[in-house]
Amino acid sequence: MEDVDAVDHFAALAHPTRLRVFRTLIAAGPAGVGAGRLAEQLGVSPSNLSAHLSTLSHAKLLTMRADGRARIYAVDLERVAALVDFLVADCCKGHPEVCSPIVKAMDRAC
Repeated sequence: MEDVDAVDHFAALAHPTRLRVFRTLIAAGPAGVGAGRLAEQLGVSPSNLSAHLSTLSHAKLLTMRADGRARIYAVDLERVAALVDFLVADCCKGHPEVCSPIVKAMDRAC
């Protein structure tokens, strides 16, 4: 991943509502959540949510699929994995014990 891509990802996440959207969708996993249900869960108006989903989608953090008339959004898990790899790529420098807290945290999260 290039620095500019990581900056785009972080910029997209640098808003409280978008971060809540992202966290809700990552908790939902690959199945994703419909836009209407997501708006209800987060207490955000559909038009407001649409703008936030657009920003996250433009940063390529989300995928969207149609299910009839509904739009289902999910986190692009491969992209997020690449972002995490980008963050910790230089962590160990030949000393894997340095990265053990990160690995443990990721194991707990999954």
